[in-house]
Amino acid sequence: MFRKFRILILLLVLATVGLGAWRSNSRLTAWEHTIHVAIYPIAGDNSPATAAYVSGLNNESFTEIAQWLQQQTEKQGLAILQPVALRVSPPLADTPPLRPSQPSALDAVLWSLKLRWWASQHDKIDGPKPHVRLFVLFHDPELNSSVPHSTGLSKGQIGVIHAYASRRQRRQNAVVIAHEMLHTFGATDKYDLMTLQPIYPQGYAEPGRTPRLPQEMAEIMGGRIPVDEQTAEIPINLADTLIGPETAREIGLLRSTGKNGQN
Repeated sequence: MFRKFRILILLLVLATVGLGAWRSNSRLTAWEHTIHVAIYPIAGDNSPATAAYVSGLNNESFTEIAQWLQQQTEKQGLAILQPVALRVSPPLADTPPLRPSQPSALDAVLWSLKLRWWASQHDKIDGPKPHVRLFVLFHDPELNSSVPHSTGLSKGQIGVIHAYASRRQRRQNAVVIAHEMLHTFGATDKYDLMTLQPIYPQGYAEPGRTPRLPQEMAEIMGGRIPVDEQTAEIPINLADTLIGPETAREIGLLRSTGKNGQN
C-alpha cells in the first residue's frame, strides 16, 4: 500500500510539472513578447584561467546570440522587436547535478526533477524573472580537450551547457548555447546521435542545394555543416548557421504550412 501511495504521489508531481511545462512552452513559442533568457556562468574546473574568464563575462559577452535570433525571426517574416533579452548573472559557485551517463527512463525523470529543484535555488538575477535559465559551465581548454555533452530541457526551460573558457572559442560557444537554448523552446536534434552527421533533409541548412554536398551552412539543430556522406564540420560561429523550416515549426516561428520556410 505504501509503495502504491509513493507511486501515486510521484505521478501527481509529474502531472503538475508537465502541465506547468506545457503552459510555459506555449507562452514561449507564441512569440508575442520578449523572452527573457538568463545565463548563469559557472567555473567547470579549478583552473585560475577559467575563474578569470568567468568573472569577466557580462551581458555584452552574448549579444551575438540575441542578434542572430533577431535575424532568424525576421527571415521567417515575424516582426518581433526583441525576440530575446539575454542577461548574465554573477558567477555561481555551485554546479548543477550531473546527468547520469546512461540513464534509465526513471533515472532521467528523477534527474530532471532534481535539476529543476536545484535551478530554482540558484536562479537569482537582477531584472525580470527569466523564462529560460541557461547554466553554462566553462572549462579551461588547456586542461580539457573535450567537454561533457550539453543538455537543453523544454520541460522547465533549463539548459546545462558546457563551453570553453577561451576568447578564441567565444563564437563557437555561442553556437552551442544557441543550440541548447532552442531545445528549451521545444526544438529537437536533427543529427544522428551515433555518427553526429546531420539528418537529411531536416538537418540540412539547404536541403535543395545542387549538388547537395558540400553544404555551406549548418542547420542549427543539425549541429554541423555536411561536407560529404561521412564528414561534417562544426560551425565556427552563428553566422554559419540558420533555423530550418522544421525547427522553425517546432518553436513556433513557422505557423503556416503554406510558407515555404526558405531562409
